[in-house]
Amino acid sequence: MRFITVLTLALFSFSSFAAEVDKSATEFKWTGSKVKGKHYGKVPLKSYSLDEKKAKKGKATIEGGEFVLDLTAFTVEDLSGKWAKKFLTHMKSADFFEVSKWPTAKIKINKLDGKKAYGKLTIKDKTHDVVIPYTQKGKTYSGTLEFDRTKYGMIYGSGNFFKNLGDKMISNEVKVDFKVSLK
Repeated sequence: MRFITVLTLALFSFSSFAAEVDKSATEFKWTGSKVKGKHYGKVPLKSYSLDEKKAKKGKATIEGGEFVLDLTAFTVEDLSGKWAKKFLTHMKSADFFEVSKWPTAKIKINKLDGKKAYGKLTIKDKTHDVVIPYTQKGKTYSGTLEFDRTKYGMIYGSGNFFKNLGDKMISNEVKVDFKVSLK
């Protein structure tokens, strides 16, 4: 009985220092560009896990983690009505994210050094290393993840794969500005 009491107190003590993501204050904003402009919107956070190290005085520090983004529910904010619906339908098709097969994207952070996060980005079952510059202000981490969509099999409208696209050419680079806030 005494062992169970001690174990319960130990678990309670550790969990009281565990960091949690404040989903209401956390956001991932994407931007894709083309010759004649850009589109942008948000991708909701579906789930997360944080890798922590217990530091002195009982405070935990974040060493990494995993963020799963819900591609089935991402939005476009610069279009509305039928144009927004048409755009999102195309982005969720096999030309781009193919969300019927791969409904999520995953960012796995393996290491933080105070200025950069090192990890892996997985989209459409393809995984590539990423280095993400970030800043930390209190309990909020913010920065920009940039990736080449063609590395993940999204070649539609890419000047690297198709010729004579003119103003229909779409940039290969996609930006995801993020703000992850801890409770």
